[in-house]
Amino acid sequence: MNPSLKSFAGSRAGAALLSFAWLALLAWPRPLMLPDEGRYVGVAWEMMRSGDWLVPTLNGLPYFHKPPLFYWITAASMTAFGPGDWAARAAPLLGAWAGAMAIFFFVRRWWGERAAGLALVVLLAQPLFYIGGQFANLDMLVAGCITVTITLLAHAALLSQEGSAYRAPLVGAYAAAALGVLAKGLIGFVLPALVVAAWLLLRRRWQTLLGLVSIPGTILFLLIAAPWFIAMQAHFAGFLDYFFVVQHFKRFAAGGFNNVQPLWFYPAVLLLFTLPWLPWLRPHFERGRVGDPVRGDVRTLMWLWLALIVAFFSLPASKLLGYVLPAVPPLAVLLADGLEAWQARSPRSGRRWAFSAGVTVALSLAAIGVLAARTPHSTKDIAAALRTLRQAGEPVYMLDNYYFDLPLYARLPEPVATVLDWSDPEIHRRDTWRKELADAGDFAPARAQRTLLRPALLGPSICARPLSWVVGPPDAATRYPLLAHAEVAVQGANATLWRVDREQARVKASLNCPETPNAGSTATS
Repeated sequence: MNPSLKSFAGSRAGAALLSFAWLALLAWPRPLMLPDEGRYVGVAWEMMRSGDWLVPTLNGLPYFHKPPLFYWITAASMTAFGPGDWAARAAPLLGAWAGAMAIFFFVRRWWGERAAGLALVVLLAQPLFYIGGQFANLDMLVAGCITVTITLLAHAALLSQEGSAYRAPLVGAYAAAALGVLAKGLIGFVLPALVVAAWLLLRRRWQTLLGLVSIPGTILFLLIAAPWFIAMQAHFAGFLDYFFVVQHFKRFAAGGFNNVQPLWFYPAVLLLFTLPWLPWLRPHFERGRVGDPVRGDVRTLMWLWLALIVAFFSLPASKLLGYVLPAVPPLAVLLADGLEAWQARSPRSGRRWAFSAGVTVALSLAAIGVLAARTPHSTKDIAAALRTLRQAGEPVYMLDNYYFDLPLYARLPEPVATVLDWSDPEIHRRDTWRKELADAGDFAPARAQRTLLRPALLGPSICARPLSWVVGPPDAATRYPLLAHAEVAVQGANATLWRVDREQARVKASLNCPETPNAGSTATS
């Protein structure tokens, strides 16, 4: 092999390995955060536990808030490596790694090796990107798919403009867009199409834009993305309306969802998290930067990519931090570009660049350390005790809450009964875990009767088994008198575990159980 090619291959492999090692370095020492990490990993755990890899379920009920790619990756990872915290975060790790590599290879091809290395380092040093790569929800996975799709589409467009072969990356972009749809829905192809179309139209590259329409790519897109949606609609009437109309269009346009934030929320977030790097943007505000014939096209793409992603997610009232992750890669490229220009003028600026990197890396590591020391709402301690104490066949009940991480950490082999006043009309009016379970129950009413339990049925259900386990908030005994006489097995940091022995005299008197439990009891098995 030619020495220059050897060096090229080696640097690519080295960048890929070091990037993954850095992203995965601290993905294991902290428990899953609730609700998001526990919810999505919990769905993957149920997929792995039940063997049904087609229908995502939340506590045994069909869960169609999101498509299945995250669950497939997570369930496969936990099957291969065991259901630990590192394996549970494989999907965001892969999303972050894929996005970082897409940026590295794209910048390397069009700007050169030094610019690619700087862009990669700046991106991996960003706290939003680093922590997002270790947070088990869908945001980083879809951000990675969006990044791969945009860079492949742009790469194909630039190759087309210089007269080179471009069909392979173009078809690859369609495949990446299909994975983006399976990761989080329509934004997987809408956002890349919006960014690249705006870029080419602004540059008056009409023919190039038309050349990105690919029949083989469209066929591949449909072969990857469509089968799961078709299968779900065939099994569950109303699925497509719920998934696309309710969870996409109404969620984007309507109010009533959590985390309402002002219009300036995402610009403020990006400025805050990139604050130590902001001085390196200064060269971009000098004349002639965008018009540079060598780098102008790519600079324009990065600015549009950043602006359109931020604008798109700023429109809805509901704003979650992870939504803006697709804007971090282009911002990192622009920061690296400005840094490279600054270094060309002032070689002594290396210390200031090291300071920027050091501050943001320290912030990332500090955030991971804080979360490892104290994870809000985690029930890992309760689950560990339940896993040790519980015998096969003993039912578990959750009171007034669904503890998303408990089934995984306790290795529960079946759904649990969640006790709440499920007839309360307020449940369907607010975007909470209650609405999620109630919506899931609408797709499987018979199963919902066994798992969504009203308080009046808790006593008869417990009467049906000699021994039961109840998890709830510490003050649950004030609302469920039978717990006043039950044994507190574990008082956890965020919940209490009760051992309820039906034959214990005071418990039996409190329950007023019949002598022979009814075989048709509502207890879950």
